[in-house]
Amino acid sequence: MKLKGRHLIDVNDFTVEELQAIINLGLVIYKNPSKFSELCKGKILGTLFYEPSTRTRLSFESAMLRMGGTVLGFADAETSSVKKGESVADTIRVLDGYADIIVMRHPREGAPLLASQYSTVPIINGGDGGHQHPTQTLTDLLTIQYYKNHIENLKVAICGDLLFGRTVHSLLKTLSRFPNIEFILISPPELKIPLHLKNDVIEKHNVKIIETTSLEEHMKDIDVLYMTRIQKERFFNEDDYIKLKDSYILTPEKLKYAKEDLLLMHPLPRVNEINYDVDKDPRAKYFQQARLGVFARMALMVLLLGRDTNA
Repeated sequence: MKLKGRHLIDVNDFTVEELQAIINLGLVIYKNPSKFSELCKGKILGTLFYEPSTRTRLSFESAMLRMGGTVLGFADAETSSVKKGESVADTIRVLDGYADIIVMRHPREGAPLLASQYSTVPIINGGDGGHQHPTQTLTDLLTIQYYKNHIENLKVAICGDLLFGRTVHSLLKTLSRFPNIEFILISPPELKIPLHLKNDVIEKHNVKIIETTSLEEHMKDIDVLYMTRIQKERFFNEDDYIKLKDSYILTPEKLKYAKEDLLLMHPLPRVNEINYDVDKDPRAKYFQQARLGVFARMALMVLLLGRDTNA
């Protein structure tokens, strides 16, 4: 299976088998990281973050540094030539002379795809607007594999902002391709999953979907609960955000009826949608999920760079 030189812009860029290969390698690295400590020695990761990020940017940097590589780039477009009016295409054409692989986050949907059309090195989409976040999905899949031992025959509840949530969109598109996945989609009516995504992606795979506004209604049946925040930055009207921001707050009381082996996830950052008392629950794995993201991204970069994992 050859992924060398490929871009990752959309989760559908890779087959299920290719995604599984990345996940499997990520788990191998997680269990024996020292074996990979110099696998990317001499390689440079370029980071282009036109939008704020903590976990994605730092986990990519950590991933490359853990493999002996180095990092250059910017975490704020205001400190780059973007402020002078430089286009994405020109920035990419310059940076791909400096770096061996590039991760890019941008507020405009489609910007990483545009970048990939001008780049001679692999481009990784680190999140574009409310569209997609494929490496968060790799993190999510690796987390499910690690704690559930499989990515099939699962009832997955996703709660919060299903309209603007790029992590949600990528996860839905990807999990719908795995065997016997059922979705329970929990959101206010104003933040329901986009109709085109529901029709074109999920229903295409004959996935069972339940849409509801109640977090508690299906709690006893859920295998994986994926909480998300209501994203203030995606609203044009602050009053609309204020009206919806407290729609769902997960508390220990609401988890009393959940399965003992429930996997509770969150892409972070958290605002108030998970009460801090829930952190003590052994089923809460969102901070472990963030840690596993480093190893998912290590595996991805190893394969896109064509490094020999058997050396």
